[in-house]
Amino acid sequence: MSSLLGSLRRLVLAPSLADVTFGARGFPVVPSALTDRLEAIPQAVVCGFEWGIDVRDQWEIERRLSLVDVEQRGFAYEGATMAFTVLDAMGGGRGRRTRDLLTGPGQPHIFLAYIGIGFAMARLPRVLWKKVLPDLSGTPYHPTMSWLAVDGYGFDLAYFHTRRHVDGQQVPDPYPWQGDAAYFPRAVDQGVGRALWFIHGGRPGEVAAAVRAFAPGRQADLWSGVGLAATFAGCEAGAAAVLREEAGQHRGELAQGSVFATKARDYSGFVPEHSAATGAVLTGLDVSGAVALADDSEVVAGTSERVPDYELWRGRVRAHFAVEAEVRSH
Repeated sequence: MSSLLGSLRRLVLAPSLADVTFGARGFPVVPSALTDRLEAIPQAVVCGFEWGIDVRDQWEIERRLSLVDVEQRGFAYEGATMAFTVLDAMGGGRGRRTRDLLTGPGQPHIFLAYIGIGFAMARLPRVLWKKVLPDLSGTPYHPTMSWLAVDGYGFDLAYFHTRRHVDGQQVPDPYPWQGDAAYFPRAVDQGVGRALWFIHGGRPGEVAAAVRAFAPGRQADLWSGVGLAATFAGCEAGAAAVLREEAGQHRGELAQGSVFATKARDYSGFVPEHSAATGAVLTGLDVSGAVALADDSEVVAGTSERVPDYELWRGRVRAHFAVEAEVRSH
């Protein structure tokens, strides 16, 4: 069994803790308290993945993850979800590990768990992608928020293949996620935007320059990803205000990503002070206000046959900030 698990790890190319440090990745960052916090996030994912590959049952993974600091626990669930997704898709698990996790102890972390599915997608052949999304019917935000799996896939491409997908701006081939291949590249870009926040160590000027280096048509989704990452991980004092200024015409997208991050943090049961503070600057809303906006903007499933419910939801949040900007201009 141990040999089989070792082979599986090599197959999915699971990184080590050292592999996800900024030094190992070659990211141009200046060490700080913020970069230490940013590095801890992918390391928590790696721990969750290793535990997910090795555990014998759900009780054990739940117990292990409960020992992770509450601020990082959702990221560890990301990694565990990634492991269970790989096991289920390849037939090495019971076929229901991911579903049982996400309808059980992983439900509060469902937003990040979807991203973990995307990390698995980056390591699985596309022929197996039809197996990665479990049937979560009856649970909140499914399947609307399952587009976060594609976001996670995009993050993984940018984070681990930076030269190709950031420097070279390569766009992966479309895939009919939820039957919509046309929206797939946009959701990928939202993940790429999140990765830019990590790649540049949360420095607003460098992140903004990286976004502007992309084709204009991609920048809105990139800014949304930046807003989500910056709020989840938090900014240094004053950096959020600079980031908001740098976003310019895309402040609405930046704020939309921030609102979704606050919603996800709140749904997990814990909003770190740095997330609340960053979100307040990027959106002008406190935690309760951001959560209320997210909830009030949610769409009824199947509202449009042409636009994913996920994008309709994002659009309603963006519209709130467009109206606010119009009011301020008068």
